[in-house]
Amino acid sequence: MNSAATHNRLAELRLIAFDIDGVFTDGRLYLSDDGIESKAFNTQDGFGIRRLIDAGFEVAVISGRTSTAVGKRMEELGVKHVVLGTRDKGAAFDELTTRLGIRASECAYVGDDIPDLALLDKVGYPIAVANAVEEVRDFCDYTTKAAGGYGAVREICDLVLAARPENSP
Repeated sequence: MNSAATHNRLAELRLIAFDIDGVFTDGRLYLSDDGIESKAFNTQDGFGIRRLIDAGFEVAVISGRTSTAVGKRMEELGVKHVVLGTRDKGAAFDELTTRLGIRASECAYVGDDIPDLALLDKVGYPIAVANAVEEVRDFCDYTTKAAGGYGAVREICDLVLAARPENSP
């Protein structure tokens, strides 16, 4: 966070939404011979999500893929807004923000690939993970130092929490 303007934009956030594959995970899919999918999640990312929720932020995941593992992990973390298997992330985001009464300018979205661009364009603070494709990194206002699945989510949580007025020096 290099400027007061960035700090102020982060301080105004009320909802932080995340893609899953490539953001919460390293983007790899593990399939057993029986076709059962599994994913690896970073526990430090999970602690960051719990801290955001405890601080009063709305947290959402919006993903084009359906995954039982993701549903279970988000339930464990207390994430109430889980949209999986959507073909239109932007529409899912619009429905969520309308329901919550939150303006898009009060939201951040974290993505890593081309399908995320339309949603990144809607939010007040678009964020890319370090392993995002170049087009996404170039579009976003912030790119994490950590890659998805390796602490990027925690980095974002810590960044947002540090911008809260009660956490400022």
